[in-house]
Amino acid sequence: MASILLVDDDPSLTEVVGEFLSGHGYTISTCTDGVQAVAAVRAAPPDLVVLDLTMPGMDGLTVCRTVRPFYGGKILMLTALIDDIDEVAGLETGADDYVRKPVKPRVLLARIRSLLRRAPAAAAARPAAPAVLLLGVVRIDPGALTVSVGGAVLALNSSEFELLHALAVRAGQVVSRDELYRSLRGIEWDGLDRSMDLRVSRLRSKLGRCGGDADWIKSVRGEGYLMVPSPRA
Repeated sequence: MASILLVDDDPSLTEVVGEFLSGHGYTISTCTDGVQAVAAVRAAPPDLVVLDLTMPGMDGLTVCRTVRPFYGGKILMLTALIDDIDEVAGLETGADDYVRKPVKPRVLLARIRSLLRRAPAAAAARPAAPAVLLLGVVRIDPGALTVSVGGAVLALNSSEFELLHALAVRAGQVVSRDELYRSLRGIEWDGLDRSMDLRVSRLRSKLGRCGGDADWIKSVRGEGYLMVPSPRA
């Protein structure tokens, strides 16, 4: 039975959502502010945190940034904001996914299930692949969840690692946005959501800061993304 921490400054919302998720077999705990949330995650790390972005005091981005050094579970961020910069910020600070508010409980449940089964599903899908992927100067270790570029460690959150791995196992082939949304977020792409483009952009930036090249991940207009088979320094 997976444990979920709900963090939102609206007690009535956490109560309703908590009861709904409890009815589907999850163990629920709640917090109404960021300081409580950090303490709760440190004391008893849950399997997943549902974290509201806009809270007074310590907001969701600060909570996410604070807990990531010691918390390896999944973080699903709730946001009522629609500006792309807020999506980028959430992903950059370590969130695994986000859902726009107001969200229907069953939609939230589907996203939670997708996140919680992502790691086991990925592990089940990888036995046929090499334990370590070597693509030119890029080394990807799915077991240790580590990536290095020319020997330099590339710091990625879990979502960025999964995206890079999904592209790397099919290096030299175009991977469509539809495929990425289904495999990494468990949803169909609606043709409008730009979160995967933003993740690719963040991944390119991190590759660049680590001595890599943004052109290692190519955009194929109208189709998706392609990772070059043998990236070179």
